[in-house]
Amino acid sequence: MKKDIPQIIIVLAESIRDAGGRALLVGGCVRDMLLDIEPKDFDIEVYGLDPEALRSVAAEFGEVIEVGKAFGILKLRIGGGLEIDLGIPRSDSKIANGHKGFDIHVDPSMSPNDAARRRDFTMNAIMMDPLTDEMIDPTNGKADLEKRILRVVDPVLFGDDPLRVLRALQFVARFDLVVDSESMNIIKASVPSLKELSPERLRDEWRKLLVLAEKPSIGLQLGFDLGVFDVLHPELPILKSTPQNPEWHPEGDVWIHTLMVVDEAAAILRRENLDEESAFTIMLGALVHDLGKALCTRVIDGKIRSIGHEEAGEAPARSFLKVVGVSSIVVEKIVGIVKDHLKPTNYYLQEIEKHQSITDGAIRKLAARIAPATMNELLLVAEADYFGRGQYRHGETREYPERPWLLDRAAKLNVLVGPAPHAITGAELVALGIEPGPKMGEMIREADRLRDDEGKTGEEIEEWVRGEMRWM
Repeated sequence: MKKDIPQIIIVLAESIRDAGGRALLVGGCVRDMLLDIEPKDFDIEVYGLDPEALRSVAAEFGEVIEVGKAFGILKLRIGGGLEIDLGIPRSDSKIANGHKGFDIHVDPSMSPNDAARRRDFTMNAIMMDPLTDEMIDPTNGKADLEKRILRVVDPVLFGDDPLRVLRALQFVARFDLVVDSESMNIIKASVPSLKELSPERLRDEWRKLLVLAEKPSIGLQLGFDLGVFDVLHPELPILKSTPQNPEWHPEGDVWIHTLMVVDEAAAILRRENLDEESAFTIMLGALVHDLGKALCTRVIDGKIRSIGHEEAGEAPARSFLKVVGVSSIVVEKIVGIVKDHLKPTNYYLQEIEKHQSITDGAIRKLAARIAPATMNELLLVAEADYFGRGQYRHGETREYPERPWLLDRAAKLNVLVGPAPHAITGAELVALGIEPGPKMGEMIREADRLRDDEGKTGEEIEEWVRGEMRWM
């Protein structure tokens, strides 16, 4: 597999060998190469060298950053953007809650077999010598990987870090794995400890699950079965007991619908080639878009209705996102999307199929309500929502004409990436003789209303301003 390994890593391994040590590739890079996936990160575990000797060798190749002195971990930055994590074998003893509650012993003399015990799953405990291509696989991880089985390495050490529970979710989704029955029990035993995790650590695992997996639903269903969401995100389990009107959602309850929507959103990511923040925003929006249904679903006149679920979704969405630890701007984007995720389809049906005009003002106000989310982000979540159910308006065809229609309208109004400029600015009001102050703000807001609700032109708004001046 040397063809998959950058030449600089082989040269580094040779220098480590010449200094009396042995460099072994470990973890995700080995797993990915076995799956014919190009590795994006390389972790090297170094045997036979103490931390200072390892630092000395690494310094010959680039910038060395000490990211965990107690853990014996260095980060090596090499020209061209390549970063390599260098570690020395260690043993960990859990002495307190939290990911810092460990007694760490760095041990360069430890054998690879013993070092493998602290790995989470067998597929991540495979090691490879980059100089010889020799595989060191003390836990039979290669066989598990070929059978698509996720198996815990050590039932005692696994529980030392509850983050491993969430790693299980993203691994089964990314690599289409099944957890073996014994490991399922081991993982479930660690679920109550999830409350120890910081939002930052949760966020990173959620990002990998939602953005990297082709079928995030696999990991989400595992989280549901393990009781992960009962501990961390009670907004999700209740969706399973929330029914939907079979006329519009023949697939079943809101949880089933949500899983389908998330998978549709994952497919959209690969089609659109979005930046990481937009991708994470859209996936989170798809996941939480219908949380409000659990709060307002009722049987009315013999039919299941979820009237007002868009607005009702704001509070549970904020609660979920707070625990995940996303940035405030992403929170506001997702909340805006949740509260208006039905508008693209509703507007399209009203204008194109019912021949009832949607005004420019309605489009402008939609852009303002969802900000800082963009119109495209809203539409991508709405598209996933539309296809994430048992039937489509256009029969079996994969058409979502709402997107090109609304993008075209938004582009013409200059609201693709944010709210429209005010109908009249403060500078323009000053030029007309209006003094800065509270009255100016009131006039700007009223001018926007005249434009958006009454369709007034710029000339008509300026005429209105002049009329107001006579009373000032």
